[in-house]
Amino acid sequence: MDFPILNGLCFCLGDVFDKPEVTNVKFLFLVGGFAESPLLQQAVQSAFGSRCRVIIPQDVGLTILKGAVLFGLDPAVIKVRRSPLTYGVGVLNRFVEGKHPPEKLLIKDGTRWCTDVFDKFISADQSVALGETVTRSYTPAKPSQLVIVINIYSSEQDNVSFITESGVKKCGTLRLDLTGTDAAVPNRREIKTLMQFGDTEIKAMAIDVATSKSVKVGIDFLNY
Repeated sequence: MDFPILNGLCFCLGDVFDKPEVTNVKFLFLVGGFAESPLLQQAVQSAFGSRCRVIIPQDVGLTILKGAVLFGLDPAVIKVRRSPLTYGVGVLNRFVEGKHPPEKLLIKDGTRWCTDVFDKFISADQSVALGETVTRSYTPAKPSQLVIVINIYSSEQDNVSFITESGVKKCGTLRLDLTGTDAAVPNRREIKTLMQFGDTEIKAMAIDVATSKSVKVGIDFLNY
């Protein structure tokens, strides 16, 4: 019989197995409540049994719950995750003729900027260790800027160039107050932005290097 759900699941698994980094996988574990289905077990075994050993653990329906409990007791039990999405921030870059589309050109105070640029921090399906941090440095468009707003975006696609592309979603905002500083602050401000991956939540932070002011935000790693 033809079961669209099983066909779709096997198709997705086939896409994963076609990736170079998993060509040497020797074991495939079925876990979760759906893995208790004899139809699913038979479909996966038929599709991938010749490529790897399909293992169905005891109490397969409780495996996810047990894993969550173990992680709660000791987060270090999971050493590496794969990012489900591409994450980055929206920025202004200097406009480059022939590289940037004309409709993205913004001229401000005599400077030509490219708007809506997606500056990528991590790619979809990229492996990240627990606590792994990616850092970028930015400069406010104007030295007199009193507030800097950094919007965080996600996408299922890897090759994202602009935050206006289809499928790109805003999932967080860092709003850093630059007021209340003295004359010693340099005209060219450095705003250091950090994203920490590998946990169930992505932690993002923006720091004004001159004053050490900072702001933080958390993004649910499992829901974005």
